[in-house]
Amino acid sequence: MFAAVALPRSLASTLRCYAARLLDTVLPPACALCGDSQAGALLCPACCAQFFSAAANGPRCSCCANPLPPTLAMLCGQCQQRRPAYAQTIVACAYALPLDRLVLQLKFGQRLAYAGLMAQQLRDAILRQSDYRLPDLLCPVPLGPRRLAERGYNQALEIARPLARQLGIPLAPRLLLRVRETVPQSLVSAAARQHNLAEAFAVSDAALVRGRHIGMVDDVMTSGSTLQEIAATLQRYGASRISNLVFARTPPH
Repeated sequence: MFAAVALPRSLASTLRCYAARLLDTVLPPACALCGDSQAGALLCPACCAQFFSAAANGPRCSCCANPLPPTLAMLCGQCQQRRPAYAQTIVACAYALPLDRLVLQLKFGQRLAYAGLMAQQLRDAILRQSDYRLPDLLCPVPLGPRRLAERGYNQALEIARPLARQLGIPLAPRLLLRVRETVPQSLVSAAARQHNLAEAFAVSDAALVRGRHIGMVDDVMTSGSTLQEIAATLQRYGASRISNLVFARTPPH
């Protein structure tokens, strides 16, 4: 009998990622949302039209991307009263059933192929904004070292890589650093979220930021506290503009 060998957590995560990539390569793709095995792609045309078209998402606040009634202006009341440090947010969809499965499978299920699907839908949402000036460079929201070691990858970076290629924009994967481990925002009350993130981020190369439009890439935007803290940090280093490019936006409660 052979004794079982316990692998280090980071190595185990890496092996799971490779296994997931191999599985996605070997098995023929089916639609990730409806399961149609005849789709021949991770997203069938029917699901694409139903969940990711401009009509499916409706009007949104140009700053925070919360839904707006059709009769309102481009900014929601909250952003009119107190503008965030970031200038604009573009999202591909709402974080709701069944789209939340894509995020959860990418983040916790090692389905890394979904990152390319999410990048493609986000790219289409960006290009639909005719008045949007593309950023000078893209930067993923960073994970802390402990969470990165546990997961084995940063889901925001996995989305940012193909998005940068599709938009023809340089990617700066290590420009922003998470210098302080924080409690996951989902476990913190809304009132305490900004305090939880205080001084959690730093810039590794100020010259890359100064005078530039930075596009921050993430998988989900909920309260916006993380992206607000990041934008404030980038502003202190001289960024001329910060915009958020996020796959899914949690509907307001």
